[in-house]
Amino acid sequence: MKRICIIDGQGGGIGSAIIRKLKQAFGETIEIVALGTNAIATAQMLKAQANRGASGENAIRRTVPAADVVIGAIGIVCANAMMGEVSPAIAEAVASCPAPKLLLPISQEKIAVVGASTLPLPRLVDEMIETHLRPLIDGRG
Repeated sequence: MKRICIIDGQGGGIGSAIIRKLKQAFGETIEIVALGTNAIATAQMLKAQANRGASGENAIRRTVPAADVVIGAIGIVCANAMMGEVSPAIAEAVASCPAPKLLLPISQEKIAVVGASTLPLPRLVDEMIETHLRPLIDGRG
């Protein structure tokens, strides 16, 4: 069973949307670990049916190295993103982990991803699942 770590901060809305779509696409064939930069984000992702969850810098740093895939907004690899909730240690841990990282081009302060899609979040998540995640889960990627 593949372990997918979803990382989110602030209110956990992006992570929750991702988790709901993952549950629709894969059901219980994957393990979803919700990693929040704060307890509110983690709680919201757990309500969206993540299998497990943990909060804070240390939880993220200790968990992502064991992930098969890491998913989140592009800010999870940018120090001080999400209004400072992504510490430099979190950004380094995520960027350095050996797992594939599927990053959604959600706007961050003063960061522009040139050429990135401007699709709404639900469509971005659908594209991420079908184009990038499904091949990894099915062993084709």
